[in-house]
Amino acid sequence: MIKWLETNTPKLVLAPSFVAVLIFVYGFIAWTAWVSLTRSRLLPKYEIDGLIQYDRLFASPRWDTAFNNLFLFGFLFITIAMILGLSLAILLDQNIRTEGAIRTIYLYPMALSMIVTGTAWKWILNPGLGLEATVRGWGFEDFTFDWLINPDMAIYTVVIAAIWQSSGFVMALFLAGLRSVDQEIIKAAQVDGIPTWRVYTAIIIPSMAPIFLSAFIVLSHIAIKSFDLVIALTGGGPGYATDLPATYMYTMAFSRGDIGQAASSAMIMMMVVFAIIVPYLYSELRSKDD
Repeated sequence: MIKWLETNTPKLVLAPSFVAVLIFVYGFIAWTAWVSLTRSRLLPKYEIDGLIQYDRLFASPRWDTAFNNLFLFGFLFITIAMILGLSLAILLDQNIRTEGAIRTIYLYPMALSMIVTGTAWKWILNPGLGLEATVRGWGFEDFTFDWLINPDMAIYTVVIAAIWQSSGFVMALFLAGLRSVDQEIIKAAQVDGIPTWRVYTAIIIPSMAPIFLSAFIVLSHIAIKSFDLVIALTGGGPGYATDLPATYMYTMAFSRGDIGQAASSAMIMMMVVFAIIVPYLYSELRSKDD
């Protein structure tokens, strides 16, 4: 008995967590996939009725806006956050005196929740009491910055807030990567008279490809699940101009009482996540096999 316990104790300890994950993660994913194939509205139905919910989803102008916003927001957010994070990392890699202070300042936003970030930027960008009101108070009466209430520009306010939140984290990733590069290679390049900018572009940055991929995966995950930031900053408005798939799903499930639409949108979001994660996992497993 004692020997059996020694052998199986790890399995017994992990069993409750395994069962919980199996039921509350994979079980509900399967339930959502099933409901997305039914005519469920306020209450779930379990009779399979084909892809009617997906037909409704792709015919919805609101979903079209939300899906387009995801790609626009994701592209700008990921691109700018990575460029800004890399630039800050290269700056700090020069061993400047104020490195500790700058690193703390740029990492601090990651300690805040998306709700706090969204609320703070909502105040900053509010035309009546934020940036526009402040600049006009300085005497520039013609200054306008009404992106928050402009349907064509509101999505860019979400990009600004998300970049502010995440660029410090990207900076920390890249700084760790820069400091892990073999210094002997860099010194040899400098001895050969290669300019510093060329050392970075030809030697250091190319060697950081795995870190770029990791940063891309993390930022993609943040972009896809940026529900709380949008809710706190714009509420999905004006109208539904800043809707993302996550906010669309929430609205359909809890405001409109349309579970079928919520389930189908959730499955599309999961497919987008798989489209990002699966190639990453494949490349990781392939590199380990090699």
